[in-house]
Amino acid sequence: MPHIEVNWPQCSENDVIKFGRNASGSQRYKCKNTDCDKDTFLLNYKRPGDLPETKEKIIDMSMNGSGIRDIARVLKISTNTVMKELKKARRLDSVNTQLLNGAEERKVELVCANDIELDEMWSFVGHKKNQRWLWHAIDHSTGKILAYHFGRRKDEALIVLKF
Repeated sequence: MPHIEVNWPQCSENDVIKFGRNASGSQRYKCKNTDCDKDTFLLNYKRPGDLPETKEKIIDMSMNGSGIRDIARVLKISTNTVMKELKKARRLDSVNTQLLNGAEERKVELVCANDIELDEMWSFVGHKKNQRWLWHAIDHSTGKILAYHFGRRKDEALIVLKF
């Protein structure tokens, strides 16, 4: 019986054993190193979306601002594969976690503005019947955002922004 030297791609360990077969019949291998994040792998992947390098590229591209369709087109994989990997990703975090966690001290600046411009923008969440509106007040001379409110298009939203 020929012996094949198998190295685990993530940690370069050769302490690898056979670990059954997957649904398509390909041989799976298991790394015996307990420090590895993922312990099973294949030598030959049939779909490009299953490659560990592709999964890393999906995360990297999303962190650099690429959209789901853009990632799928560039990597030549399905948008469903991209979504599946993004849902599983542990590295993805909100853009400004310090602000969300309250670690950074917030400063409020009172500004006297003579010429204020109110505007609104809308988008939807899930489907177009679920509309959300962004109301914002801008100092016309400087372009600074004075206040904003995110919600439905109701009179209450304008009153919250006004005061």
